[in-house]
Amino acid sequence: MRLQDKVAIITGAGTGIGEAIAHKFAREGARLVVSGLPTDPVHDVAGAIMSAGGQVAPYLGDLAEEFHARACVELALESFGSLDVLVSNAGVFIANAETDAYRIEDFDRTVRNNIRTAFLMTKFALPHLLASRGNIIYTGSEAGLNG
Repeated sequence: MRLQDKVAIITGAGTGIGEAIAHKFAREGARLVVSGLPTDPVHDVAGAIMSAGGQVAPYLGDLAEEFHARACVELALESFGSLDVLVSNAGVFIANAETDAYRIEDFDRTVRNNIRTAFLMTKFALPHLLASRGNIIYTGSEAGLNG
């Protein structure tokens, strides 16, 4: 129960690494906001955590948009009263191609999802994390290694 009484936001929590982080944090006692895109199975993850006795609030929205990033942070504050951890996990790996063959639309989408989301979530979470002396965890994938 290393995260007992801590509040965490986990982005990209509907599947994969984010889902695994959400379950681990819940087992360690954290109260969670799990977020993902509107088509992600975030409610399934939240339901599984609640069934196991965890406290969780799901948030669906595109966190690369200012409104949604701010609203996700506000949900944590409204639901649990504070914020201690931001796990910035949301991201995409669209294509693996040489630069001259990489589509500009794919590049723009990658930057939007992998960098803008992390920036906006950090921007809106930071004042609350400073107040709680909290932490930010950024995850990465092949998209950060394969240019």
